[in-house]
Amino acid sequence: MPAIRKKSLFRGAVAATALPLLIGTLASCGYGSQAEKTENKPAGASAEGGKALSASEVRIGYFPNLTHATALVGLQEGLIEKELNGTKIKPQTFNAGPSEIEALNGGSLDIGFIGPSPSINGYVKSKGSNLRIISGAASGGVKLVVNPDKIKTLDDLKGKKIATPQKGNTQDVAFLNWISEKGWTVDPESGKGDVSVVRTDNKVTPDAFKQGSIDGAWVPEPTASKLVSDGGSVLLDEGSLWPENKFVITNVIVSQKFLKEHADVVEAVLRGTVKTNEWIHSNQDKAKASANARLLADTGKGLDPKVIDPAWPSISVTDDPLAATLKTQSEWAVKAKLLEKPDLAGIYDLTLLNKVLKAAGKPAVSDAGLGAK
Repeated sequence: MPAIRKKSLFRGAVAATALPLLIGTLASCGYGSQAEKTENKPAGASAEGGKALSASEVRIGYFPNLTHATALVGLQEGLIEKELNGTKIKPQTFNAGPSEIEALNGGSLDIGFIGPSPSINGYVKSKGSNLRIISGAASGGVKLVVNPDKIKTLDDLKGKKIATPQKGNTQDVAFLNWISEKGWTVDPESGKGDVSVVRTDNKVTPDAFKQGSIDGAWVPEPTASKLVSDGGSVLLDEGSLWPENKFVITNVIVSQKFLKEHADVVEAVLRGTVKTNEWIHSNQDKAKASANARLLADTGKGLDPKVIDPAWPSISVTDDPLAATLKTQSEWAVKAKLLEKPDLAGIYDLTLLNKVLKAAGKPAVSDAGLGAK
């Protein structure tokens, strides 16, 4: 990814009502809500002649979304598969965090790429028993895109209708926090207030924008670039609100049961993700094409150049889970009254990742004091 640089915590958070004529499946990652799951054909199997590790297969989940570029490219290029020897990969795609967490908790998924909000929600709801965050995957790629005829400055947002993907999802929380820092108020449940926060499925948001049902949206890529291609203007890149422009947008999680029973498989997957991120950084154009090819295979439709070209540089793949930013995001959700104060002690286990990074001559990453004991 071009600027596949790393990004850390963001600012903002939001809550709101659903758009009357645009109620649909809520996509993206969230503290609540449901989403649909689709399953791919078991792509790739094992490296020929390789000896299987402790599991004959590993079920890996991800979204067909650019913020999951590590999964898209790693699977498309066989970079994860290569590390697994004879162990087969069974990929599954999801449209929202809650359904992926449900699959992990239900035992039908072993490893997943997912946003910080559902990671926190899943961990808290299971009282710390079902998942661990084992790596970072992506930072950034979130923008506030508006109708330039109606909104020219950030102050112009007051009184306008701005979409977020889902109540309590990562972008919703960020926008709510941003609103509160402006001194404005919004009811986190209804979304009503100084700004009308309209929770809208990312798949529906572009049509709502074109129809004038919303005046803008705080959304991840590629939705942001789709809105720009429809005449929108980027008013704010969320990365600019964070220290060093870094904030977590995607993590890698694992079932604690699978981690305990098949640590060798988990380590092999992490070798694959680390090598994938390195390959992406070194092969930006090829990686972009590879991600789009995987999107085409997963959804039947790739992204138009006018969408993927501007979207790709704003997302940064990273091995670092940017743990401190997840902690901040959870505090924003509590502040917005969308989450009870959580106990996140033990949500991370970066032991295998740091082992892989050390072997690759890379520095260790931090769990911000939230590591498993």
